[in-house]
Amino acid sequence: MPVRILVADDHHVVRTGLRALLESKSGWQVCAEAANGREAVEKARELKPDVAVLDIGMPLLNGVEATRQIRKLSPKTEILILTMHDSDLLVQEVLEAGALGYILKDDADRNLIVAVDALRRHKSFLSSRVSKAALSAGGAQDSDRSSRSRLSPRQREILQLLAEGKSNKEVATALGISVKTAETHRANIMLKLDFHSITELVRYAVRNKIIES
Repeated sequence: MPVRILVADDHHVVRTGLRALLESKSGWQVCAEAANGREAVEKARELKPDVAVLDIGMPLLNGVEATRQIRKLSPKTEILILTMHDSDLLVQEVLEAGALGYILKDDADRNLIVAVDALRRHKSFLSSRVSKAALSAGGAQDSDRSSRSRLSPRQREILQLLAEGKSNKEVATALGISVKTAETHRANIMLKLDFHSITELVRYAVRNKIIES
């Protein structure tokens, strides 16, 4: 049986390069591409690939939240996170979300094939440059992490959309909810995180790599 792989990145040139690398391996097939996190979740739900390679900083739904949703909808799909960031906190978050692998984009030419080969056999793979301290990230980042854990999955989705500049109406349309429900979620997010302006929310999202700066 071929190894079926989903590739998700918001840059077409990156997806093209990843596809070429992956399909250079005999028997491996990129069964779908996605340009944002929400599309990645939908295609994973539909196609149930063996491995999903996700960029961490995708629009509409970031790699951490996409990982959580894919693992629920397609439990046999293993997730490899591909990113430019080697933040210990970020590594810890994606592993807790259910990803088995984490590699850096500038190591992809050396590590991508090895990483996907490990994941298709349900074994983990972390780039050698990812800090071993990732399993015990702490310090000032812990307060951000604990505050984020108080948000529901739906609230984390809405936080990203708001940080990307979406209005309550646009959030409602994207998620298929009423404007009133979107407004209520927004108010609850601001309350839980003790934010008093969207500027604070955007800074928080950038600091935690929920969106790209």
